[in-house]
Order: sequence, then C-alpha cells, then structure tokens
Amino acid sequence: MAAWASGVEVVPLGDLAEAELERLSAARGLGFDRRELGRIQAYFRSAEREPTDVELSGIAQSWSEHCSYKSSRPFFRRAFAGLHPPRVLGTGDAGVMRFPGGGAYALRIESHNHPSAIEPYGGAATGIGGILRDVLAVGARPIGLADPLAFGPLDAPASSIPPGAKAPRYLASGVIAGIRDYGNRVGVPTIAGGIYFDPAFVVNPLVNVGCVGWLPSGKPLPNRADRPGDRLLLVGGRTGRDGIGGVAFASRELSAESESTSRGAVQLGNPILKEPLIRASIAAFERGLVRGVKDLGGGGLATASGELAQAGGLGLRLDLGRVPLREEGLRPWEIWISESQERMLLDVRPEHEEEVLGLYRDHDVLAVSVGEVVRGHDEAIDWHGAPAARLRLAFRVAPPVVRRPRRSRARSARRPPVPELPREAGPVVEELLLDPSVVSREPVIRVYDHEVRGRTVVKPLHGQPLSPAHGDAAVLQPRSDGRAGLAVTTAANPWTCREDPYRGAVGVVEEAARNLFAVGAKPDAFSDCLNFGSPEDPRVLGDFADVVRGLADGARALGFAVPSGNVSFYNGGLGSAIPPSPVLLATGLLADLGPVTTSDLKRSNDPLYLLGETRPELGGSLYARRRGWAGLAVPPPDPAGLARLGRRLLRAMEAGEVVAAHDLSDGGLGVAAPEMAFGGGLGFAIDLAQVGSSGPAAALVAEGSSRLLVEVRRDRRVAFERHLRGTPTARLGAVKAGGGTFTWGTDPVASLDLEALYPRWRSGLSLP
Repeated sequence: MAAWASGVEVVPLGDLAEAELERLSAARGLGFDRRELGRIQAYFRSAEREPTDVELSGIAQSWSEHCSYKSSRPFFRRAFAGLHPPRVLGTGDAGVMRFPGGGAYALRIESHNHPSAIEPYGGAATGIGGILRDVLAVGARPIGLADPLAFGPLDAPASSIPPGAKAPRYLASGVIAGIRDYGNRVGVPTIAGGIYFDPAFVVNPLVNVGCVGWLPSGKPLPNRADRPGDRLLLVGGRTGRDGIGGVAFASRELSAESESTSRGAVQLGNPILKEPLIRASIAAFERGLVRGVKDLGGGGLATASGELAQAGGLGLRLDLGRVPLREEGLRPWEIWISESQERMLLDVRPEHEEEVLGLYRDHDVLAVSVGEVVRGHDEAIDWHGAPAARLRLAFRVAPPVVRRPRRSRARSARRPPVPELPREAGPVVEELLLDPSVVSREPVIRVYDHEVRGRTVVKPLHGQPLSPAHGDAAVLQPRSDGRAGLAVTTAANPWTCREDPYRGAVGVVEEAARNLFAVGAKPDAFSDCLNFGSPEDPRVLGDFADVVRGLADGARALGFAVPSGNVSFYNGGLGSAIPPSPVLLATGLLADLGPVTTSDLKRSNDPLYLLGETRPELGGSLYARRRGWAGLAVPPPDPAGLARLGRRLLRAMEAGEVVAAHDLSDGGLGVAAPEMAFGGGLGFAIDLAQVGSSGPAAALVAEGSSRLLVEVRRDRRVAFERHLRGTPTARLGAVKAGGGTFTWGTDPVASLDLEALYPRWRSGLSLP
C-alpha cells in the first residue's frame, strides 16, 4: 500500500487482544461489539495491513444499528412479504405510491429521539430537516409534515427525573419550537401528529417526524449509482463538526454523561438553506439531469456514498479534500462521517456536470464534484489526492445480520375490574376529557403553519372557526388540476402495546385506518417508526417480533401497503425503558374532494350511530391508566371486520348520507361524543343501552379498536342503514342543541355542560 495521506492515522489492531480491542472501540466511540471487532481484525489481517482512522470510522457508521438494521432485518423479510403491491413504485429513502389520475406521492417517518433528549430544539429541527431530505431523495417535493411526539408528564416532580435527564416541560417546549421554526421557515405545512404523555418517556422522549411529498411525473429517482464514470456531486451545506458520531449515539442508551459526551452528535439545521436546496434539486430532477441521489443523514458522506454505490453494484472514488468545510482543522475521518445538515449526494452524467453545478449556483446553493462512480466493488477514499481509505465496499456497507435471542413476555389476560360509576358520571367524563393525553392540541397546532402552499383542504382542526375540535386526518390536494385527495394521519398507542404487543400493534393499524375512514378516505399505505428499548434484551426483541407481526397482519387485512419504515432501538437508559411504541404515518385516497367528512356535529336532530363492536376489555385504556390498572386484557382487534365496515361506510359517505365522523380511541365514547359536539357548537343525547355492552360504564369508557361514531342526515337514515347492513351498527341517539347527556335506557348516567367544559378542554395543554 502506498503511503497514507498526511493527517490520516493508522490504527494498530493486528496484535491486540480481545479486551484491548474493546477498550480501543470504546475510546474512539466506535460502538463495535466483540464479534464485530474480531471480524474487522480478521479482515485487515487478510489484507496484511492495519486500518486507518477513516476506514474504522466509516465502518462504525455503516455497522451501527441505526444504519444497518442488523438486529431487525430478519423480522421484516418474513412479516412484510407481499405488502409491496403494484401500486408501490419505490421503496428507497422514502416509499413512493401511485396516485390516481397520474403522478405519485412519497411517504416516510423516522425518529430523532436521542438528539432531542440532549438538545430538544436542535434535535427536533434537524429531525424535520432530515425527513424532508428523505422525501426529496426520491425526487419528490415535500408537501406535508407530521410530528407524533411522546414526553413524560408535564407536571412531573423534580424528584422523578433522574440526574442527566431533562424536565419533560423543557423537552416538549423545545421540541415543538424546533419543529415550528424549521417547518414554517422552509415553507412546508405541518398537518398531522399527536402528543402523548406517560412517565415511561421521562428520560427518553419520542420525537418522530413524518413527511409526504409529490412527484408529478410519477417516476421516483433511484437511490443508487447508475454507471461507471458518473460524477458524484455534493450539494447543499458546508461540512462541520456537528453530528459526528450521531448514528453511534443513536445506537446506545442514554446515560448521565450523554449531555456532556454526545452533544456534538446533535446536528445544526439551516431551514433557510433547505428551501433553495429543495428548489434547485427539484429543477435538476425535472430536467432529467440526476441519475441517482442520496440524502446525507445518519453516517454522513460515508453512509450516503457507500450505499449509493453498493446499491448500484459499483464502486466509488472520492476525495475528502474537495468537501467544502464550515471551519478549518477538520480531520479526514471527521469530514467522512460528519452529519452536518442540508446536504445531498447526486449521481450525474459527466456531460451534465457543469449544467448541474451551474443550476445550483443560480439558486445560491453550494455544489462541488467530490468523486466518481467506478467499476468493481471497492471504495477508494483520498485526502487531497493521497490515500485515506481502501476497502471492499460490501464489507463496509453490508454487515451480516445479528440473530439475537428473543423471549416473549408472559402476558396477563385477566378480566378488568368492573368499572363503577357514581350516580352522576359527569365528573368521570370530565376527568377523561381533561386528561393531558386528550385535551385540545390547538395550542400546539396553531404554532405550525398548516396551510402554506395552499394544498390543505381539510385542516388538523375541524369545526367552527372560533371553537374548533380535533379531526382524525388532514386532507391534501396534491394535483391542483384534479379532484382526488390524499388524506394523512398518524397513529400510536404505547399503552395497549405495553399490555399486549401483538394486539396493540394491530390496534394501531386499525386506528390509522379509522382515522382515514373518518374523512372519507380509503387506506392506501403507511410508513412505520418502531421505537423500542435495547435489542440486546431478549424481552425487548420478543416484543419487537410481536409488534412487527401485528403491523403486517393489520396491513394485509386493511389493504395498506408498507413501502418504507424506520427502526429506533436503544430508547431508554438511567434505569428507564420505553414501552413498545410503533408509530405510523398513514395515507388514504379520496377519488373526489367534494364529499370529504369532518368530525364536528352539523345539525340538530340528526341521528348518531355507533359503528363497530364494543368489547368490555380495558387493557391500556385511558380509564384503566388513570386508575393504575395494569395487566388487563386488550380488546381483540378485528381488522378484517373493520375493512368490511370501512368499505360500506365509504359508500355511505360517497352517497352523501354521513355528515360527521370520529374514531373512538382514548376515552372511548365518553370522549368522542363531546369532541364532536365541541367542534359543532351543539350537543347530543346518547342511550348507552344501545351499545350492547355489559353495562353503562363499559359502554362509556371502553376503547375497542374497530369503532367510529357518525352523524347521519336524518332524511337519509334508511339508506345509511341499508349501506351498513351486516356490520355492527347501533343507533345511539341524536344531535341536540345545548348540553350532552348519556343515559342507560331511561336512567340518567351523565349530564355535561358542554359550554362550560369546552374552555377547560381547549386550554388544558399549557406550554410556554
């Protein structure tokens, strides 16, 4: 081997014992385990040389759990087989789905949990920046953002927060501000999301971010190199020391030292640069000047270039000395793995290189040629023309899977305690409505611009302008010259997944489908972000296997394609672990935007119907959580039954029979009915005896996973019942002016002063 470039360090491995190798890995923050260190040592012994620091750092990024999915890949191959039907056009950095009438849309969700736990504003902002680039990397223009989040209780006492963790209120405020500032400044609307609170998220919050994008041509760009001789262009921001080792940081649990040792792993975002980067990239894509593209996210240039070439079955040559820097003094290995934001890597034909460089210059965006695609299967990384790394690309980029032991936890299926309601259960309903996981999210939704670009037909809040309530999904109009709509929603339920990972996961898919049915959309696809603890714990991996199986079974039954997803392991630390927390970004299709349905009640004396079967199981329910009941059976899901019900409901909606719909989730009927009334400025009279459950309490608070509450035009009631014939359907009562009442036959159960309750519900989420 020729002499290595000046500034490149050779790291002696050949004579080190196992313990010495582990100390070296820890000292350099590489994150290798014993088996991996042995494999690396053997590779370089066979090459009869020692590795460089550039080589080791690049391997560490690609072999990290965050980049390689080495612990999770075996579960996906079997579970998700067959969930890429012909309408799936791409499964790269983002999934791409065919859109009716022409064009295509992209979708992707991922996590930025660890960075947000250390620096909530920057961690959340760069999460948004990264998810925008994922969608851009398949050639799509971002058109909508989503932000499902989970924190510890906002009023958590200081004594409950371990040293090294931050107060939930501080984390929530910083995260929401970061999402607000980045999304609003780059000009992409935030249209969907959720906020969940639980003590399990005190140490490790969940900051999941999703994006949908639009491809008018319907042709996604590949995330692979095209042919030898193509140029590799680095476009966007300059490279700095921020984000170095970010994927290694994301592949271990948080500790009391994370604040001091890992702050440098948090990237710095620049939304003002992102907007022209998007415009320049879309212009280059539309002109057909780009043959392949990768986002520089986890692992930086090392991961992006390696995956681009490996996916194309080719090699690469790249000179780190050509990379534009933000600061002087960066060492070659730092440049190689820095995760500085707002950067993309393009594969461009040599004859188009100058045109592409000029196009980015015209948009005031930095663009340079840093290398080329080559024949073979090796990578040659230089530093100002001298060697810095020489590796077989497959060795670095494609590590073998790790088959870890897994063990399913023993699950209790005990029957729930019989809920007892006071003679007047109004206070119980108020308790549920004013729970932090139920109160209005309007204070957060209002800080996001959800209407920029003018595509948002149905907004996150439904109902009267001065007294809105929650909707179940937003609806976009991707084509300005078409009537078809794209519905977007998120879904999560860590509480049912904690009680029963399989049933809970199917229930999350059902919730996503119900949210889409509620606005008149047919479920089309979802992208999943799977948030779990350490895969080295067999119980965690057992939960993971059950959740993956549940998501796949739910998707098959409900007709969802699953073209993209993300796994986030190692969520926990400081003696804390999160529950199994799959989070979905789901989409649905509307053939015509005319009959879109919203959640707010519309007219007095219209009948109210409950669709779906109510079960008495309370496992994971809000009612059970507030009473400290754990280990209860989760309601059995019925995705096939929900699919049948949904098809019939959509036909009734298309016929104009349904004027309002809302899914039943947290709090069950006791929460859904008041929320619909809040949005419409009306009331209701509901007879719980028509629910058909074991008693008024279960009818009021149960959360069986296949149910919706709908308002039907009173002059179309017979036609509606004909459409829903053969599915569980119960006429509960009617829309009324004034307050809300629940009865059991003629016996009163709860009477609500909705006018007095609404301001308390609307202002219940207090964030600075």
